[in-house]
Amino acid sequence: EVQLVESGGGSVQPGESLRLSCAASGATFTPYLCTWFRLRAGKYREGVAGMFNDDSTNYRDFTKSRLIISRDKDNNTLYLQMHNLAPEETAMYYCAADLGFVPAFQWWLPRSDTLWGQGTQVTVSS
Repeated sequence: EVQLVESGGGSVQPGESLRLSCAASGATFTPYLCTWFRLRAGKYREGVAGMFNDDSTNYRDFTKSRLIISRDKDNNTLYLQMHNLAPEETAMYYCAADLGFVPAFQWWLPRSDTLWGQGTQVTVSS
């Protein structure tokens, strides 16, 4: 079974940047949709950046930072570049993969059959 392992989280000050990585291992991995989710304290898990297998991308407009999702298909690795981080973006960040069809307008919603990583903590504070 494929496993997703996130890394790159940490504690930063507002305005600083991080680059999260999600490496897939254990089997051949060809997802229909790759998504970065965040889980803030007291909130529900929500997608912040997604990439379909045609390389199209989607982002949410409620974050104050500049996010860039990318994928290295040769190395089965998903990335999230996070620039100008703000305190409200403090959260556990999870990478997720869907092998089956996902309607484009539902990309940011958690799904029961999604493959999840264990998460990596991002803390933004002064």
